[in-house]
Amino acid sequence: MILRIRPVKVEDARFLHEMRIMDGVRENILGITSERYCGTEDFISSLTENHHMFVAEVEEQGMKSIVGNIALVVNKSPRKRHSGTIGVMVHKDYQGQGIGRALFNKVLDLSDNWLMLVRLELSVFIDNDKALSLYKSLGFEIEGTKRYAAIRNGKYDDEYIMARYNIK
Repeated sequence: MILRIRPVKVEDARFLHEMRIMDGVRENILGITSERYCGTEDFISSLTENHHMFVAEVEEQGMKSIVGNIALVVNKSPRKRHSGTIGVMVHKDYQGQGIGRALFNKVLDLSDNWLMLVRLELSVFIDNDKALSLYKSLGFEIEGTKRYAAIRNGKYDDEYIMARYNIK
């Protein structure tokens, strides 16, 4: 398997949409089964200079597939320009294979060495142990718990708010 992390293209929308509504992914990224493909395509088309989105593309037996993505949104407020928010997802068949870490490494390099962001934040369901382990290994710390943050599988679930600080 050859893995390549690259900027998103509008042509990736179909793969990203399929991932967003996929069992094993949707539950942890706030996706819903009724989302439409055009919404993903419109989202990619409307990215601004404050949005940085990458996909994980794998090549296996000569076939390329998108198996993950990560987005970094830099806060546009002048007083919060030093911070950004991250969202990530990985195809259910590729979870646990280092795809998420590779995506994060790309965004962390961009954040630390090119955008000079001081604070990165994300949220994660409190029972998503694999994601929590990854985020902690990358320097993210739990700052608090957001109670009843989202509906998931017919109940209200809590999220951790996590952040990573890059003070040099």
